Amino acid sequence: MDKKLRIGLVLGSGSARGWSHIGVINALARLGIVPDVVCGCSIGSVVAASYATGKMDRLEEWVYSLTRLDVARLFDINLSMNGFVDLERLQTFLTSYVCDDKQQIESVGKVFASVATDLETGREVWFTEGSMSEAVWASMSLPGIFPPVRQQGRWLVDGGLVNPVPISLCRAMGAQVVIAVNLNGDIVGKHFYHQTAKEESKPDEEKVGLAANLTKSLKEYSSLLFPANDKIRPPGVFESLASSVNITQDRITRSRMAGDPPDIILTPKLSHLGLLEFYRAEEAIAEGERCVIRMREQLQDIMDVASYSL
Repeated sequence: MDKKLRIGLVLGSGSARGWSHIGVINALARLGIVPDVVCGCSIGSVVAASYATGKMDRLEEWVYSLTRLDVARLFDINLSMNGFVDLERLQTFLTSYVCDDKQQIESVGKVFASVATDLETGREVWFTEGSMSEAVWASMSLPGIFPPVRQQGRWLVDGGLVNPVPISLCRAMGAQVVIAVNLNGDIVGKHFYHQTAKEESKPDEEKVGLAANLTKSLKEYSSLLFPANDKIRPPGVFESLASSVNITQDRITRSRMAGDPPDIILTPKLSHLGLLEFYRAEEAIAEGERCVIRMREQLQDIMDVASYSL
């Protein structure tokens, strides 16, 4: 009997769209495809770690239960203004649904790795051993939303800034056949949510100073969580941040995949989901499953080469 090739699964960055990775993994499993290597970037590292540690069922149950209010409570203004996520809440989330606080990458049943970005040098940093929670935390630290992570004298932020779909990392970890999930294929220009004209500021509300700026930012933050459908006013801070991240990650992903393409690319159609719309997990997971079904024939072909039979 032919020796099976090592299957690698790469889960790309994409904020709230990343819940679709859960659907992808579930659908692949129903086809008999179980990856030997799982790598992730940003939200992809969250799902990858949860899968590797055997906690994905708990994570899936939790994300299905999320409401808009739950998501709003997960984010909080901290006094240093280096992010909108309370570190204690983030650690509680990771411990409950992703990985134990002291869990080491080497101790899990799957080969796991994640990617982050060195904020000073701009270079990508691979986490292939050591603390799993630290690896996930660093990989998902989107600037402006999550605070940066201090690790070995470096400030680390979201890996999506340099390698949104880390195919190269997956191959380096020993994968011979790579299935990659790209969440950034159709998102450019899709996250401009705007106020109606009647919601414009009144003259007596035009104040100056930190309090006014903070109030404005909070309104923009709120509009990102609860977007309107019209297009009247210019984009605010968070809208600009979301679209800037989308543009950057789309261009980087295209460039890197041109030089190092996966064997199979899965692209969930989730451009309608906003940066922080984590409460729309049901839609995201369902689309993750659908994108696997759409690619079933191609998966059959590549898995036949890897000695799988669907």
